[in-house]
Amino acid sequence: MEPLTWTGALGGVLNPALALACAAFAVTAVAQIVLSLVVTQPMPQGNELVAPPSLADHAGTAARWSFGAIVLIVLAYAVGGIVLPDPQAKGIVGLVSTRLLPVWIALTVLFAVSITFKRRLGLYGKLFDSTIGMIGFALVMFWVFAGVFGAMDLIVTHDPLAQISGMKNEPPGTPVTQDGVYPYYLLGGDNLARDVFTRMIVGAWEVIKIAPFATLFAFMVGITLGLPAAYYGGRLDVFLSFLANLILAFPVILLFYLLVTPEIVATGIPVYMAAVLFIFPIVFLVILFNSRFFTQPGKRNLYLGVTLVVGLWLYLGIAWNADPLGIIAFPPNLLVVFVSVVFVNSPTVFRIVRGIAMDIKTRDYVAAAQTRGEGPWYIMLWEILPNARGPLIVDFCLRIGYTTILLGTLGFFGLGLSPESPDWGSTINEGRKLLSIYLHPALPPAFALLSLVLGLNLLADGLREESLKD
Repeated sequence: MEPLTWTGALGGVLNPALALACAAFAVTAVAQIVLSLVVTQPMPQGNELVAPPSLADHAGTAARWSFGAIVLIVLAYAVGGIVLPDPQAKGIVGLVSTRLLPVWIALTVLFAVSITFKRRLGLYGKLFDSTIGMIGFALVMFWVFAGVFGAMDLIVTHDPLAQISGMKNEPPGTPVTQDGVYPYYLLGGDNLARDVFTRMIVGAWEVIKIAPFATLFAFMVGITLGLPAAYYGGRLDVFLSFLANLILAFPVILLFYLLVTPEIVATGIPVYMAAVLFIFPIVFLVILFNSRFFTQPGKRNLYLGVTLVVGLWLYLGIAWNADPLGIIAFPPNLLVVFVSVVFVNSPTVFRIVRGIAMDIKTRDYVAAAQTRGEGPWYIMLWEILPNARGPLIVDFCLRIGYTTILLGTLGFFGLGLSPESPDWGSTINEGRKLLSIYLHPALPPAFALLSLVLGLNLLADGLREESLKD
């Protein structure tokens, strides 16, 4: 078999069009910036209420049209690659698009349903009124679906740990000589002859299964401690704020490194930290349901019973690796990273929740709830917390991005996850050793990490923009 080209049969038509569209976008974008600085905006004339468009406005319109052309051409590469039957005609881009077909279908269905019912979906639905928010959400969900489908072996082309003879540092599109496997290394091989494309996809799952859930646990810890600190004040606030400040006094990266070093892990400290931190989600949910359904004992007891049974079962399996059913178990390396993320992020979340709650507790609706005789936890969880959701959701998205960068940094320095893990940080570290000779092992995971963090930041901007309109 012949090596694949990047664009296959489509390149003869689309490559010149893409180059022309990129050049037009660069020229018009620069022209818009320059004209906006040196050309004065024209004033309305006569009975006109709006000033006529300036040269900068025309340049901006041209930039938008050229960017739209770039997007359409990229879509043409993807769609054409899926439709064409011959691998040589598809090229690398077409074959990658074909492998990612489940992701494209899932994204299309998600966006179609969300846009159709967006007026019934609250803040999530309003996200689809923001172009920035939609772009960020698309980037994030792309990697979520890629990670999930990759873990289900619907996308990957090879075993992420398999080494095929003759494929060491081979360039993208190189045919595989071994029988019974996918016939190409789509994005080339790394320095151990493993498939870069597969490791990039599986690496997305390593991020997805840690960053969001660890951040969620950190928020439960921060909310459970931050609300009473702000509501009650006094010595409780002083004590909890002192503990938070004590942790925040350490540089975040240094603290994170210390927690995952083998010497600290050997002492068993992360396990005891997990025992303390992982009890907070159970405490949070118990207080939440008890305060809400206190006057409905039947419903309250049902919710509390389910929370305690399921929560303690998960707690034993995750924190202590002592699941009586033998179903839930956390690998030691994963537990250390998970605990470290929760511990590092919790004080910051505590400070944010405390600051917001101190402002909200002075509002009239809180005073009205106190007059009705509502309990303190009901007021904190069902009056104050819902009105703080906008800033907290935005910070949640940003914090997942920070956590993703931390995980990548740990992997880059060989800390945290196991050495053979296909996480993006480890893959970038392995690829950068020969970066001056071979670019392809390091660039795909680096762009993957960049695009996910960018998507989370854009998503946070979109949520912030829409939450301010409430």
